[in-house]
Amino acid sequence: MTDGVSLVLWTLAAFQLKHFLGDFVLQTKTQVVNKGFYGRRGGIAHAATHALLSVPVLVLLTRAPVLIAAAAAAEFLVHYHIDWAKARTDRVMGWSDRDSIYWAAFGIDQLLHQLTYLAIVAVLLPQAAG
Repeated sequence: MTDGVSLVLWTLAAFQLKHFLGDFVLQTKTQVVNKGFYGRRGGIAHAATHALLSVPVLVLLTRAPVLIAAAAAAEFLVHYHIDWAKARTDRVMGWSDRDSIYWAAFGIDQLLHQLTYLAIVAVLLPQAAG
């Protein structure tokens, strides 16, 4: 395996761990309840947690503070809006965890987060720390 392939795999694995921590270990009930209401602190705090947890992962790809800050900021914005759209849709449509459509929406939410990590790696890989 080449060093580049190894770097991509380890970085994506680190993003997986980061995402697990942010979405399933550190997320509070207040964050969950407030994500579907635009601008509420709970959703902002949740997205900020993800952005902060991404910083050590981003250091695998670059040591450039400006690139790390830009990628973390981009993740904050994307993560916030993915979660807001999903939670708002659940609320407006009346979907709960008893509905199969809820789980499809949950899967789309998670897929979009994972695609965000792939995009971050693709953008920063040319700047990879050596």
